[in-house]
Amino acid sequence: MGEMMLSDGTVTLSPLRPEDVDGHLAGEDALLVRFLNGGPGTRESVDAYVRHCMEQWADAGPLRAFGIRVDGGGTLVGTVDLRFAAEGLAPGQVNVAYGLYAPWRGQGLATRAVRLVLPYAAREGGREAVIQVEPENPGSAAVARRAGFTPRAVRGGTGLDWYVKDLRTDIP
Repeated sequence: MGEMMLSDGTVTLSPLRPEDVDGHLAGEDALLVRFLNGGPGTRESVDAYVRHCMEQWADAGPLRAFGIRVDGGGTLVGTVDLRFAAEGLAPGQVNVAYGLYAPWRGQGLATRAVRLVLPYAAREGGREAVIQVEPENPGSAAVARRAGFTPRAVRGGTGLDWYVKDLRTDIP
């Protein structure tokens, strides 16, 4: 698990690890809480989440959570998660969720991270990547579009806009 790394030379993705707890807590802001985390993190809750993510990697579970890193993989600037099974997903669909800490937004890092993780998702059996975006989050929708996803109608009464990408033919 600890050896998994994906990099394009600017962004490096690697599994979340215990030393990421402080960086995540320092980077969390109102936008991450609102659109991604579901509530403010505490040391205990973030530590428990990181431990859960590590267990998922160890057990080849449906969640694969990566830290988005810069500076040769040293500085944690956000996260990108893949969920290979979740409510509302059809078999073969993988949900992609991402969030950057405020100082790192607007630099194309989230788009790079999404593009970087898609071939991995395809190798792990994903056939279609799905990004679910709250309509009030235009930044996240812009990342999806820049990463080559196309809009699909809102699904299942969730109120979320879906963006999809065929991993069998459309991966970079």
